[in-house]
Amino acid sequence: MTTAADSAPRSSTRPADPGLEPHAAPRARGPVLRAERALAPDLARGAMLLLIALANSVGYFFANAPGLDPTPHGAERPWIVLLFLFVHSRAFPLFAFLFGYGLVQLAARQDAAGASPAEVRRILVRRNAWLLAFGAAHGLLLNAGDFLGAYGLVGIAFTLLLLRRSTRVYRFVPVLVALEAAAALVLAVLVTGRLLSGGLVGAADAVPSPTSPMPSVLAPTFLDSVAARLGEWPAHTATVLPFILFVWIGAWAARRRILEEPGEHLTLLRRGAVGGLAIGALGGLPMGLLAAGWLHLDAGTAGLVTVLYNNTGTLGAIGWTCLFGLLAHRIARARAGAATGTTDGAPGAEASGRLVDAVAALGRRSLTGYLVQSVAWVVLTAPFLLDLPRHAPSPTFAAAGSAVAVWALTVVGAAALERRGNRGPAENLLRRLTYGRR
Repeated sequence: MTTAADSAPRSSTRPADPGLEPHAAPRARGPVLRAERALAPDLARGAMLLLIALANSVGYFFANAPGLDPTPHGAERPWIVLLFLFVHSRAFPLFAFLFGYGLVQLAARQDAAGASPAEVRRILVRRNAWLLAFGAAHGLLLNAGDFLGAYGLVGIAFTLLLLRRSTRVYRFVPVLVALEAAAALVLAVLVTGRLLSGGLVGAADAVPSPTSPMPSVLAPTFLDSVAARLGEWPAHTATVLPFILFVWIGAWAARRRILEEPGEHLTLLRRGAVGGLAIGALGGLPMGLLAAGWLHLDAGTAGLVTVLYNNTGTLGAIGWTCLFGLLAHRIARARAGAATGTTDGAPGAEASGRLVDAVAALGRRSLTGYLVQSVAWVVLTAPFLLDLPRHAPSPTFAAAGSAVAVWALTVVGAAALERRGNRGPAENLLRRLTYGRR
Protein backbone atom coordinates (compact mmCIF):
# COMPACT_ATOMS: atom_id res chain seq x y z
CA MET A 1 0.00 0.00 0.00
CA THR A 2 1.27 3.45 -0.81
CA THR A 3 1.58 5.91 2.01
CA ALA A 4 2.63 9.49 2.49
CA ALA A 5 6.25 8.48 2.04
CA ASP A 6 5.55 7.30 -1.48
CA SER A 7 4.05 10.34 -3.17
CA ALA A 8 5.61 11.86 -6.21
CA PRO A 9 7.39 15.19 -6.45
CA ARG A 10 5.40 18.01 -8.02
CA SER A 11 8.45 19.66 -9.51
CA SER A 12 8.35 20.24 -13.25
CA THR A 13 11.85 18.79 -13.52
CA ARG A 14 11.67 15.11 -14.19
CA PRO A 15 13.32 12.93 -11.52
CA ALA A 16 16.28 10.78 -12.36
CA ASP A 17 15.45 7.53 -14.11
CA PRO A 18 15.80 4.66 -11.61
CA GLY A 19 17.72 2.78 -14.29
CA LEU A 20 20.62 5.29 -14.49
CA GLU A 21 24.15 4.62 -13.36
CA PRO A 22 25.10 5.12 -9.66
CA HIS A 23 25.88 8.60 -8.41
CA ALA A 24 29.33 9.28 -7.06
CA ALA A 25 28.42 9.38 -3.37
CA PRO A 26 25.44 8.11 -1.40
CA ARG A 27 23.38 10.95 0.05
CA ALA A 28 20.01 9.41 0.89
CA ARG A 29 17.34 11.94 1.79
CA GLY A 30 14.36 11.64 4.08
CA PRO A 31 10.67 11.20 3.20
CA VAL A 32 8.71 13.37 0.79
CA LEU A 33 7.78 16.88 1.86
CA ARG A 34 4.23 18.28 1.72
CA ALA A 35 5.16 20.88 -0.91
CA GLU A 36 6.47 18.15 -3.24
CA ARG A 37 3.21 16.27 -3.50
CA ALA A 38 0.98 16.09 -6.57
CA LEU A 39 -2.82 16.02 -6.35
CA ALA A 40 -3.68 13.04 -8.57
CA PRO A 41 -1.90 10.25 -6.63
CA ASP A 42 -3.20 11.51 -3.29
CA LEU A 43 -6.74 11.96 -4.59
CA ALA A 44 -6.66 8.45 -6.08
CA ARG A 45 -5.48 6.94 -2.78
CA GLY A 46 -8.11 8.75 -0.76
CA ALA A 47 -10.96 7.78 -3.09
CA MET A 48 -9.58 4.26 -3.39
CA LEU A 49 -10.13 3.79 0.34
CA LEU A 50 -13.88 4.20 -0.20
CA LEU A 51 -13.79 1.34 -2.71
CA ILE A 52 -11.71 -0.71 -0.27
CA ALA A 53 -14.22 0.00 2.49
CA LEU A 54 -17.14 -1.11 0.33
CA ALA A 55 -15.34 -4.32 -0.56
CA ASN A 56 -14.07 -5.22 2.92
CA SER A 57 -17.17 -4.28 4.88
CA VAL A 58 -19.45 -6.65 3.01
CA GLY A 59 -16.90 -9.44 3.50
CA TYR A 60 -17.04 -8.89 7.24
CA PHE A 61 -20.82 -8.65 7.36
CA PHE A 62 -21.20 -12.01 5.59
CA ALA A 63 -17.97 -13.71 6.72
CA ASN A 64 -16.99 -14.63 3.19
CA ALA A 65 -15.06 -13.25 0.24
CA PRO A 66 -15.91 -11.33 -1.85
CA GLY A 67 -18.82 -10.80 0.55
CA LEU A 68 -22.21 -12.10 -0.53
CA ASP A 69 -25.65 -12.52 0.93
CA PRO A 70 -26.72 -16.03 -0.18
CA THR A 71 -30.37 -14.93 -0.28
CA PRO A 72 -30.53 -11.34 -1.60
CA HIS A 73 -33.86 -9.70 -2.22
CA GLY A 74 -35.38 -6.41 -3.32
CA ALA A 75 -33.02 -3.47 -3.79
CA GLU A 76 -30.11 -5.55 -2.48
CA ARG A 77 -29.89 -7.27 -5.86
CA PRO A 78 -29.03 -4.26 -8.07
CA TRP A 79 -26.61 -3.02 -5.39
CA ILE A 80 -24.80 -6.38 -5.47
CA VAL A 81 -24.53 -6.10 -9.26
CA LEU A 82 -22.98 -2.64 -8.95
CA LEU A 83 -20.40 -3.98 -6.49
CA PHE A 84 -19.30 -6.62 -8.99
CA LEU A 85 -19.20 -4.12 -11.82
CA PHE A 86 -17.05 -1.48 -10.11
CA VAL A 87 -15.72 -2.63 -6.71
CA HIS A 88 -15.04 -6.34 -6.21
CA SER A 89 -11.71 -7.33 -7.78
CA ARG A 90 -11.44 -3.77 -9.12
CA ALA A 91 -10.40 -1.89 -5.97
CA PHE A 92 -7.48 -4.06 -4.87
CA PRO A 93 -5.57 -3.97 -8.19
CA LEU A 94 -5.86 -0.17 -7.96
CA PHE A 95 -4.21 -0.54 -4.56
CA ALA A 96 -1.33 -2.41 -6.27
CA PHE A 97 -0.93 0.10 -9.10
CA LEU A 98 -0.52 2.97 -6.67
CA PHE A 99 1.91 0.92 -4.62
CA GLY A 100 4.12 0.36 -7.67
CA TYR A 101 3.77 4.02 -8.61
CA GLY A 102 5.02 5.03 -5.18
CA LEU A 103 8.01 2.66 -5.26
CA VAL A 104 9.37 4.21 -8.45
CA GLN A 105 8.79 7.77 -7.25
CA LEU A 106 10.45 7.08 -3.91
CA ALA A 107 13.51 5.71 -5.74
CA ALA A 108 13.49 8.69 -8.14
CA ARG A 109 13.54 11.18 -5.26
CA GLN A 110 16.47 9.42 -3.68
CA ASP A 111 18.32 9.33 -7.01
CA ALA A 112 17.71 13.05 -7.51
CA ALA A 113 19.14 13.73 -4.03
CA GLY A 114 22.37 11.96 -4.98
CA ALA A 115 21.89 8.59 -3.27
CA SER A 116 23.63 5.60 -4.82
CA PRO A 117 21.53 2.72 -6.18
CA ALA A 118 22.79 0.56 -3.32
CA GLU A 119 21.53 3.07 -0.74
CA VAL A 120 18.20 3.42 -2.52
CA ARG A 121 17.87 -0.35 -2.58
CA ARG A 122 18.57 -0.56 1.16
CA ILE A 123 15.94 2.08 1.92
CA LEU A 124 13.28 0.36 -0.20
CA VAL A 125 14.05 -3.10 1.15
CA ARG A 126 14.00 -1.79 4.74
CA ARG A 127 10.72 0.03 4.17
CA ASN A 128 9.06 -2.98 2.58
CA ALA A 129 10.37 -5.32 5.28
CA TRP A 130 8.66 -3.11 7.86
CA LEU A 131 5.54 -3.07 5.71
CA LEU A 132 5.58 -6.87 5.85
CA ALA A 133 5.79 -6.62 9.65
CA PHE A 134 2.86 -4.18 9.67
CA GLY A 135 0.93 -6.63 7.51
CA ALA A 136 1.64 -9.55 9.82
CA ALA A 137 0.35 -7.63 12.83
CA HIS A 138 -2.66 -6.35 10.89
CA GLY A 139 -3.44 -9.76 9.37
CA LEU A 140 -3.21 -11.67 12.63
CA LEU A 141 -4.92 -9.16 14.92
CA LEU A 142 -7.56 -7.57 12.69
CA ASN A 143 -8.00 -8.62 9.09
CA ALA A 144 -6.90 -11.90 7.51
CA GLY A 145 -7.58 -10.27 4.12
CA ASP A 146 -4.61 -7.95 4.73
CA PHE A 147 -2.69 -6.69 1.70
CA LEU A 148 0.18 -4.93 3.48
CA GLY A 149 2.20 -8.08 4.10
CA ALA A 150 1.91 -9.23 0.52
CA TYR A 151 2.87 -5.79 -0.75
CA GLY A 152 5.89 -5.82 1.55
CA LEU A 153 7.05 -9.09 -0.04
CA VAL A 154 6.19 -7.87 -3.52
CA GLY A 155 7.99 -4.58 -2.85
CA ILE A 156 11.17 -6.39 -1.83
CA ALA A 157 11.03 -8.65 -4.89
CA PHE A 158 10.28 -5.72 -7.21
CA THR A 159 13.13 -3.66 -5.77
CA LEU A 160 15.65 -6.46 -6.21
CA LEU A 161 14.46 -7.81 -9.56
CA LEU A 162 12.70 -5.13 -11.63
CA LEU A 163 13.24 -1.60 -10.31
CA ARG A 164 16.63 -1.02 -11.96
CA ARG A 165 15.90 -2.91 -15.15
CA SER A 166 16.25 -1.11 -18.45
CA THR A 167 13.49 0.68 -20.30
CA ARG A 168 13.16 -2.32 -22.61
CA VAL A 169 11.78 -4.40 -19.76
CA TYR A 170 9.11 -1.80 -19.03
CA ARG A 171 8.10 -1.67 -22.69
CA PHE A 172 6.47 -5.04 -22.16
CA VAL A 173 3.86 -3.51 -19.83
CA PRO A 174 1.54 -2.21 -22.60
CA VAL A 175 1.81 -5.68 -24.16
CA LEU A 176 0.77 -7.17 -20.82
CA VAL A 177 -2.29 -4.91 -20.68
CA ALA A 178 -3.16 -5.81 -24.28
CA LEU A 179 -2.88 -9.51 -23.39
CA GLU A 180 -5.25 -8.93 -20.45
CA ALA A 181 -7.76 -7.34 -22.82
CA ALA A 182 -7.37 -10.20 -25.31
CA ALA A 183 -7.85 -12.77 -22.55
CA ALA A 184 -11.00 -10.93 -21.43
CA LEU A 185 -12.34 -11.10 -24.99
CA VAL A 186 -11.64 -14.83 -25.26
CA LEU A 187 -13.27 -15.50 -21.89
CA ALA A 188 -16.30 -13.39 -22.86
CA VAL A 189 -16.71 -15.48 -26.02
CA LEU A 190 -16.43 -18.71 -24.00
CA VAL A 191 -18.98 -17.51 -21.44
CA THR A 192 -21.38 -16.46 -24.19
CA GLY A 193 -20.99 -19.84 -25.85
CA ARG A 194 -21.74 -21.65 -22.61
CA LEU A 195 -24.81 -19.50 -21.99
CA LEU A 196 -26.14 -20.29 -25.45
CA SER A 197 -25.40 -24.00 -25.27
CA GLY A 198 -27.01 -25.09 -22.03
CA GLY A 199 -25.17 -23.22 -19.29
CA LEU A 200 -28.38 -21.56 -18.19
CA VAL A 201 -30.35 -23.84 -15.86
CA GLY A 202 -33.37 -23.64 -13.60
CA ALA A 203 -33.09 -22.23 -10.10
CA ALA A 204 -33.32 -25.71 -8.57
CA ASP A 205 -30.27 -26.93 -10.54
CA ALA A 206 -28.15 -23.79 -10.25
CA VAL A 207 -24.89 -23.66 -8.31
CA PRO A 208 -24.47 -20.91 -5.68
CA SER A 209 -22.21 -17.99 -6.36
CA PRO A 210 -18.64 -19.07 -5.40
CA THR A 211 -17.30 -17.60 -2.16
CA SER A 212 -14.43 -18.25 0.25
CA PRO A 213 -15.38 -18.55 3.95
CA MET A 214 -13.76 -16.35 6.62
CA PRO A 215 -14.05 -18.33 9.89
CA SER A 216 -12.15 -15.72 11.90
CA VAL A 217 -15.01 -13.24 11.42
CA LEU A 218 -17.43 -15.62 13.15
CA ALA A 219 -15.10 -16.54 16.03
CA PRO A 220 -16.83 -16.16 19.43
CA THR A 221 -13.87 -14.48 21.14
CA PHE A 222 -10.98 -12.29 20.10
CA LEU A 223 -8.42 -14.99 20.91
CA ASP A 224 -10.37 -17.48 18.81
CA SER A 225 -10.36 -15.01 15.91
CA VAL A 226 -6.59 -14.60 16.19
CA ALA A 227 -6.15 -18.37 16.19
CA ALA A 228 -8.24 -18.61 13.01
CA ARG A 229 -6.27 -15.84 11.33
CA LEU A 230 -3.03 -17.71 12.01
CA GLY A 231 -4.07 -19.97 9.16
CA GLU A 232 -6.07 -17.50 7.06
CA TRP A 233 -3.55 -14.68 6.75
CA PRO A 234 -0.62 -16.69 5.29
CA ALA A 235 -2.93 -18.40 2.80
CA HIS A 236 -4.43 -15.09 1.68
CA THR A 237 -1.00 -13.47 1.42
CA ALA A 238 0.18 -16.24 -0.90
CA THR A 239 -2.76 -15.64 -3.23
CA VAL A 240 -1.94 -11.91 -3.47
CA LEU A 241 1.73 -12.33 -4.50
CA PRO A 242 0.89 -12.40 -8.25
CA PHE A 243 -0.12 -8.75 -7.78
CA ILE A 244 3.51 -8.00 -8.66
CA LEU A 245 2.21 -7.74 -12.23
CA PHE A 246 -0.11 -4.90 -11.19
CA VAL A 247 2.75 -3.24 -9.29
CA TRP A 248 4.78 -3.45 -12.49
CA ILE A 249 2.05 -1.61 -14.42
CA GLY A 250 2.00 1.11 -11.77
CA ALA A 251 5.79 1.42 -12.00
CA TRP A 252 5.54 1.84 -15.78
CA ALA A 253 3.05 4.68 -15.29
CA ALA A 254 5.26 6.31 -12.67
CA ARG A 255 8.30 6.31 -14.97
CA ARG A 256 6.18 8.38 -17.37
CA ARG A 257 4.77 10.62 -14.61
CA ILE A 258 1.26 10.00 -15.87
CA LEU A 259 -0.47 11.02 -12.64
CA GLU A 260 1.82 13.96 -11.89
CA GLU A 261 1.51 15.36 -15.42
CA PRO A 262 -1.95 14.25 -16.56
CA GLY A 263 -2.17 17.12 -19.02
CA GLU A 264 0.61 15.48 -21.02
CA HIS A 265 -1.29 12.18 -21.25
CA LEU A 266 -4.93 13.16 -21.74
CA THR A 267 -5.57 10.87 -24.71
CA LEU A 268 -4.13 7.89 -22.85
CA LEU A 269 -6.09 8.73 -19.70
CA ARG A 270 -9.36 9.15 -21.56
CA ARG A 271 -8.98 5.89 -23.42
CA GLY A 272 -7.93 4.12 -20.25
CA ALA A 273 -10.84 5.48 -18.23
CA VAL A 274 -13.52 4.66 -20.80
CA GLY A 275 -12.08 1.36 -21.97
CA GLY A 276 -10.95 0.12 -18.56
CA LEU A 277 -14.17 0.88 -16.71
CA ALA A 278 -16.29 -0.45 -19.58
CA ILE A 279 -14.40 -3.74 -19.83
CA GLY A 280 -14.31 -4.10 -16.05
CA ALA A 281 -18.05 -3.52 -15.81
CA LEU A 282 -18.96 -5.86 -18.67
CA GLY A 283 -16.62 -8.53 -17.32
CA GLY A 284 -18.18 -8.30 -13.88
CA LEU A 285 -21.77 -8.23 -15.10
CA PRO A 286 -22.38 -12.02 -15.38
CA MET A 287 -20.86 -12.56 -11.92
CA GLY A 288 -23.00 -9.77 -10.50
CA LEU A 289 -26.16 -11.23 -11.99
CA LEU A 290 -25.20 -14.65 -10.63
CA ALA A 291 -24.55 -13.24 -7.14
CA ALA A 292 -27.82 -11.29 -7.22
CA GLY A 293 -29.79 -14.42 -8.04
CA TRP A 294 -30.86 -13.15 -11.45
CA LEU A 295 -28.73 -15.66 -13.38
CA HIS A 296 -28.83 -19.42 -12.77
CA LEU A 297 -25.86 -21.39 -14.09
CA ASP A 298 -24.37 -24.87 -14.03
CA ALA A 299 -21.00 -25.42 -12.35
CA GLY A 300 -18.89 -25.18 -15.50
CA THR A 301 -20.43 -21.93 -16.66
CA ALA A 302 -20.24 -20.43 -13.17
CA GLY A 303 -16.53 -21.25 -13.10
CA LEU A 304 -15.93 -19.46 -16.41
CA VAL A 305 -17.96 -16.48 -15.21
CA THR A 306 -15.76 -16.28 -12.10
CA VAL A 307 -12.57 -16.36 -14.17
CA LEU A 308 -13.91 -13.61 -16.45
CA TYR A 309 -14.81 -11.45 -13.43
CA ASN A 310 -11.37 -11.86 -11.89
CA ASN A 311 -9.50 -11.35 -15.16
CA THR A 312 -11.22 -8.06 -15.98
CA GLY A 313 -10.49 -6.60 -12.53
CA THR A 314 -7.09 -5.35 -13.71
CA LEU A 315 -8.62 -3.38 -16.55
CA GLY A 316 -11.33 -2.03 -14.29
CA ALA A 317 -8.69 -0.78 -11.88
CA ILE A 318 -6.78 0.87 -14.74
CA GLY A 319 -10.02 2.63 -15.62
CA TRP A 320 -10.39 3.97 -12.07
CA THR A 321 -6.76 5.15 -12.06
CA CYS A 322 -7.19 7.02 -15.34
CA LEU A 323 -10.46 8.54 -14.15
CA PHE A 324 -8.78 9.92 -11.02
CA GLY A 325 -5.97 11.33 -13.17
CA LEU A 326 -8.47 13.14 -15.41
CA LEU A 327 -10.38 14.44 -12.38
CA ALA A 328 -7.20 15.79 -10.80
CA HIS A 329 -6.24 17.48 -14.07
CA ARG A 330 -9.62 19.19 -14.31
CA ILE A 331 -9.45 20.35 -10.70
CA ALA A 332 -5.92 21.68 -11.13
CA ARG A 333 -6.93 23.62 -14.24
CA ALA A 334 -9.98 25.10 -12.52
CA ARG A 335 -7.90 26.19 -9.54
CA ALA A 336 -5.23 27.69 -11.75
CA GLY A 337 -7.87 29.61 -13.68
CA ALA A 338 -9.50 30.90 -10.50
CA ALA A 339 -6.11 31.94 -9.10
CA THR A 340 -5.27 33.99 -12.20
CA GLY A 341 -8.78 35.39 -12.58
CA THR A 342 -9.27 33.88 -16.03
CA THR A 343 -12.28 31.84 -14.89
CA ASP A 344 -15.07 32.50 -12.43
CA GLY A 345 -15.67 30.17 -9.54
CA ALA A 346 -18.69 27.95 -10.13
CA PRO A 347 -21.44 27.76 -7.49
CA GLY A 348 -20.40 25.30 -4.83
CA ALA A 349 -16.80 25.31 -6.02
CA GLU A 350 -15.46 26.23 -2.60
CA ALA A 351 -17.29 23.36 -0.88
CA SER A 352 -16.27 20.85 -3.54
CA GLY A 353 -12.71 22.12 -3.30
CA ARG A 354 -12.69 21.47 0.43
CA LEU A 355 -13.99 17.96 -0.18
CA VAL A 356 -11.27 17.28 -2.76
CA ASP A 357 -8.61 18.55 -0.37
CA ALA A 358 -10.00 16.40 2.45
CA VAL A 359 -10.01 13.24 0.29
CA ALA A 360 -6.47 14.01 -0.85
CA ALA A 361 -5.48 14.50 2.81
CA LEU A 362 -6.74 10.98 3.48
CA GLY A 363 -4.70 9.79 0.51
CA ARG A 364 -1.63 11.23 2.22
CA ARG A 365 -2.54 9.12 5.26
CA SER A 366 -3.73 6.04 3.40
CA LEU A 367 -1.94 3.55 5.64
CA THR A 368 -3.60 4.98 8.74
CA GLY A 369 -6.96 5.11 6.97
CA TYR A 370 -6.69 1.48 5.90
CA LEU A 371 -5.85 0.28 9.41
CA VAL A 372 -8.62 2.36 10.99
CA GLN A 373 -11.10 0.66 8.67
CA SER A 374 -10.06 -2.78 9.88
CA VAL A 375 -10.53 -1.75 13.50
CA ALA A 376 -14.00 -0.50 12.59
CA TRP A 377 -15.01 -3.78 10.90
CA VAL A 378 -13.99 -5.79 13.95
CA VAL A 379 -15.86 -3.48 16.33
CA LEU A 380 -18.98 -3.40 14.15
CA THR A 381 -19.22 -7.06 13.14
CA ALA A 382 -17.47 -9.31 15.66
CA PRO A 383 -19.85 -11.57 17.64
CA PHE A 384 -18.07 -10.52 20.84
CA LEU A 385 -18.57 -6.79 20.11
CA LEU A 386 -21.46 -5.02 18.30
CA ASP A 387 -22.38 -7.94 16.01
CA LEU A 388 -24.30 -5.74 13.56
CA PRO A 389 -24.79 -8.48 10.95
CA ARG A 390 -27.06 -10.34 13.37
CA HIS A 391 -29.13 -7.27 14.25
CA ALA A 392 -29.35 -5.41 10.92
CA PRO A 393 -32.56 -5.85 8.88
CA SER A 394 -30.40 -5.87 5.72
CA PRO A 395 -26.74 -6.78 6.31
CA THR A 396 -26.01 -5.84 2.69
CA PHE A 397 -27.09 -2.23 3.16
CA ALA A 398 -25.76 -2.12 6.72
CA ALA A 399 -22.36 -2.99 5.28
CA ALA A 400 -22.67 -0.30 2.59
CA GLY A 401 -23.78 2.33 5.10
CA SER A 402 -20.99 1.39 7.48
CA ALA A 403 -18.43 1.59 4.68
CA VAL A 404 -19.47 5.10 3.68
CA ALA A 405 -19.68 6.26 7.30
CA VAL A 406 -16.28 4.88 8.30
CA TRP A 407 -14.64 6.30 5.17
CA ALA A 408 -16.26 9.69 5.77
CA LEU A 409 -14.99 9.75 9.36
CA THR A 410 -11.44 9.00 8.16
CA VAL A 411 -11.75 11.84 5.62
CA VAL A 412 -12.78 14.23 8.40
CA GLY A 413 -9.96 12.99 10.63
CA ALA A 414 -7.39 13.31 7.85
CA ALA A 415 -8.53 16.86 7.10
CA ALA A 416 -8.16 17.76 10.78
CA LEU A 417 -4.62 16.35 10.84
CA GLU A 418 -3.85 18.26 7.65
CA ARG A 419 -4.92 21.56 9.19
CA ARG A 420 -2.61 20.92 12.13
CA GLY A 421 0.28 19.88 9.89
CA ASN A 422 0.37 16.35 11.33
CA ARG A 423 0.90 13.12 9.45
CA GLY A 424 -1.03 9.96 10.21
CA PRO A 425 0.29 7.92 13.15
CA ALA A 426 0.93 4.84 11.00
CA GLU A 427 2.81 6.96 8.42
CA ASN A 428 4.91 8.51 11.18
CA LEU A 429 5.85 5.11 12.55
CA LEU A 430 6.72 3.68 9.13
CA ARG A 431 8.79 6.75 8.28
CA ARG A 432 10.69 6.55 11.56
CA LEU A 433 11.41 2.86 11.05
CA THR A 434 12.50 3.44 7.45
CA TYR A 435 14.51 6.66 7.75
CA GLY A 436 15.35 6.81 11.46
CA ARG A 437 15.28 10.33 12.87
CA ARG A 438 16.35 11.86 9.56
